[in-house]
Amino acid sequence: QVQLVESGGGLVQPGGSLRLSCAASGSILSIYAMGWYRQAPGKQRELVAIITNLGTTNYADSVKGRFTIARDSAKSTVYLQLNSLNPEDTAVYYCEMDVVSLIGRSGYWGQGTQVTVSS
Repeated sequence: QVQLVESGGGLVQPGGSLRLSCAASGSILSIYAMGWYRQAPGKQRELVAIITNLGTTNYADSVKGRFTIARDSAKSTVYLQLNSLNPEDTAVYYCEMDVVSLIGRSGYWGQGTQVTVSS
C-alpha cells in the first residue's frame, strides 16, 4: 500500500509565504507526475501545479509567478512553495502522485492540509 502524508499548512497573513511538503511511502517502484490541487469552500477541486518525472512543470494561471513546485524523487517527496499569498489562496491543499508500486500503477492522494490566508 502507498500512503501520502502532507505537512506545512497553516495560517498566514496576506503577502506571506508557506512551504508544503508531501512524502510518499510504501512499496514504491517509481513515481511519474506529482501534483498539488486545492479545494476552497463551496468550490470544486482545482489543479494548482504539476511536475513530471522529467521535471517539466505546469501551473494554474492564478498562481504563476507566486508558487513553485519541486520534487525530490529520491525521497518520494513533492514540495510547493507558496509566496505572495492572498485570501483567495485559502483552501485545503492536496497532493497527488502517479505511482508504480508492487501492485501496479495508480494515483494516490494525500489527506489534505489547510492553508488559510487572513489578517
